[in-house]
Amino acid sequence: MRKNVLILANSDSGLYDFRKEVLQALMQEGYEIHVSVPDTGYREKIRALGCVCHDTVMERRGMNPAKDLKLFRFYLRLLKEADPAVVLTYTIKPNIYGGMACRLKHVPYLVNITGLGTTLEHGGLLQKLIVFLYRESLKKAGCVFFQNRQNRAFMIEKGCISREADTKILPGSGVNLEEHAFRPYPPKEPVQFVSVMRIMKDKGIEELLAAARQIHAEDPKVCFEILGAYEEETRQVYEPQIRDLQEQGFVRYYGYRDDIQTFYEGCQAVIHPTYHEGMSNVVQEAAAAGRPVIASDISGCREIFEDGVSGIAFAPRSAGALTDAIRAFLSLSYENRSSMGRRAREFVEQNFDRRRVVATYLEAVQRIKRD
Repeated sequence: MRKNVLILANSDSGLYDFRKEVLQALMQEGYEIHVSVPDTGYREKIRALGCVCHDTVMERRGMNPAKDLKLFRFYLRLLKEADPAVVLTYTIKPNIYGGMACRLKHVPYLVNITGLGTTLEHGGLLQKLIVFLYRESLKKAGCVFFQNRQNRAFMIEKGCISREADTKILPGSGVNLEEHAFRPYPPKEPVQFVSVMRIMKDKGIEELLAAARQIHAEDPKVCFEILGAYEEETRQVYEPQIRDLQEQGFVRYYGYRDDIQTFYEGCQAVIHPTYHEGMSNVVQEAAAAGRPVIASDISGCREIFEDGVSGIAFAPRSAGALTDAIRAFLSLSYENRSSMGRRAREFVEQNFDRRRVVATYLEAVQRIKRD
């Protein structure tokens, strides 16, 4: 009996941070885990878990036909080399090209739609191409996992999957409640907000910077901290803006950090102004730390907190709505803010424990793996 499982993903840091418990659980069941991800500094951590890592070259963003064909051919060779009983794919390119390779080679595979992504959200010719590729890649999937019902409805509407297809809704990646422990609420002053995001338009950076400028003008003691890397194609747009606001004392920018918990510990709330999500890991982890969230009222965020109880929702793509939500939070008493944080933790404990996600994967792998 084959006992190999192959994992295809586009981010070594994302795989390690959000899915290492899945890898560990599969290894405990006796599977040898093969991982295909580009190396950005986390692959050694993945290897240290006991996984076999395969060198992978992939452009996460953009549609270069020659490079994508090369990735597809790489996956075909990898299927022969790793000889998996089942393949798990995450994110758009591994889902599409990995799924097509598995379908061609008659290898069972499970697909996770971690979010629709900017291309599918914005429409146009490129959306039509992605939809077509998804239709071809998902036809023989053993199960398609979604992180929210809206994404599932979209894929059915576009004909990427049928209504009869085997699908499951997961609570995102879930949150490791031991690693992301509850943190005592910080002192009353100064009020610090934290945002963790890739610096790009669809993550709401423009609305965040506008709101920070306005709130700081009203109360200079309020601090806005931003964590996350620039997207290279728009770096020249946002880097000068952030640098200017930082010099004026409106924001503090820290770039990409892997010690996010330290920043959660010092903040009174986490702001997440994203336009679209699968199921936000940021909101889950912030709530696990006992921090209220001020988040876009969209599928992929609203499921993770109770508006007015453990956070505040606001209309996405609106700097005014975000500014009003921040004002509403600041108008609350310190005791109310602290209480919202406790309720946030309780809610994710009840609904987003990562152990539930791991159990769902184990059941699916056992069901479809080939002998």
